[in-house]
Amino acid sequence: MAEDTGTGGTAPVRRGLPRRAGEAGPETAGRASSALAAQAPGPAGAAANGERPSAKPRRTGLLRDVTGAGSAAPGAQAAAGRPDVSAAPPSPGGSPERRRSGLPRPGAGPAAAAPTQTAPTADPAPEEPDAAPAPPAPPASQAGSQGATTIPGQDVQRQPRSRVRMAFLGLAGLLAAAALAVLFARWLVSLDSVQDFLTRYPGETHLPEGAPVGLPVWLGWQHFFNAFFLVLIIRTGWQVRTQKRPPATWVRNNTGLIKTKNAPQKISLTLWAHLTFDALWILNGLVFVILLFATGQWMRVVPTSWEVFPNAVSAALQYLSLDWPLENGWVNYNSLQMLAYFVTIFIAAPLAALTGIRMSGAWPKNATRLNRIYPVEWARAVHFPVMLYFVLFVISHVALVFATGALRNLNHMYASQDSSGWAGFWIFFVSLVVMVGAVIAARPLVFAPIAQLTGKVGR
Repeated sequence: MAEDTGTGGTAPVRRGLPRRAGEAGPETAGRASSALAAQAPGPAGAAANGERPSAKPRRTGLLRDVTGAGSAAPGAQAAAGRPDVSAAPPSPGGSPERRRSGLPRPGAGPAAAAPTQTAPTADPAPEEPDAAPAPPAPPASQAGSQGATTIPGQDVQRQPRSRVRMAFLGLAGLLAAAALAVLFARWLVSLDSVQDFLTRYPGETHLPEGAPVGLPVWLGWQHFFNAFFLVLIIRTGWQVRTQKRPPATWVRNNTGLIKTKNAPQKISLTLWAHLTFDALWILNGLVFVILLFATGQWMRVVPTSWEVFPNAVSAALQYLSLDWPLENGWVNYNSLQMLAYFVTIFIAAPLAALTGIRMSGAWPKNATRLNRIYPVEWARAVHFPVMLYFVLFVISHVALVFATGALRNLNHMYASQDSSGWAGFWIFFVSLVVMVGAVIAARPLVFAPIAQLTGKVGR
């Protein structure tokens, strides 16, 4: 629009927003518009400062405004057939409504989010694509104590070291406790009163009349089978306790002697192996107990006098002080051995069997009164400690066999002879190879064909 200045010249077209009531005149508005254009970024500011405008306007802040930098002048918008943005209805706050395009830029402050008033320019060039979003912050588990992130997998690498360190500290603690126990026992046996106690109770009690002498051959075979099944029971029992996802499952065939109205229970193949070895171990134990009482060998492992308890204390003091008692296992065990064998055969083994049956599928689930008298929680609370007892018994038993005359003790157990030859050692060595091979072969690939004879193996 042209205006007459009174001199006959034609004034330039007015730039800026439409004139409203209460605003300054054209001269003041023109000067203010020039000042804003000189301060604003973009082609308009560059032209006002005498610089060459760039092809693309610069985007400032987070909010791109159609009325800000990069928008066309009202006259140009009218010429292009587009509506004048300045004529848009005002927002409730009194200013024209602005539209935001694009996503907020991460890390932008309030100043960037505030709208910038700039002078209108020519038609803007195509907008630049939004900046790539900032990478997500690392999880809190990888942040260090001072906010620094750690390398992925660093915690996994530290776990084996920490376990080795804990195992080393535990072994060192056990050795220190054993050394203290030995020093304490040697101090005790040096006392006169303790010396009198050891003289009165040498560590063993006399056997009843008619007690057999020596160890029969069947006892050696029973000893081997007992150790064989016990090792496999402990291994499979630990796997059942620690496995999160079983490698295979087994379902009993609902045929034959055992039939149920409901569908048979599905169990893991490892639990099937554990229960199978349990059954074989119990069967071997029943044969052992029958032969034990039939041949009179029970008198060697069953206490028949109350003097067995002070003699057991005497034997324990002698062991701890490293002044071990004289033994003749071919004729009589010392009192500590007798109590250990009695507890293992007549207390620990029945507890392991009864608690295992209570937790197995062979236990009747509908026996309400029986289940109330013997709850499964009691069985679980007893079964695992009994397993730990067997582990400690095996370790201490093997250690004492080798520490108190290995060749003679091995001949007693495996060769059924009282000598110091090598026959018992080689039989023990072969049995040890068989047990190690059985532990290595105890895996689903071997269990599955055997389990399929009595049920279905699947995933």
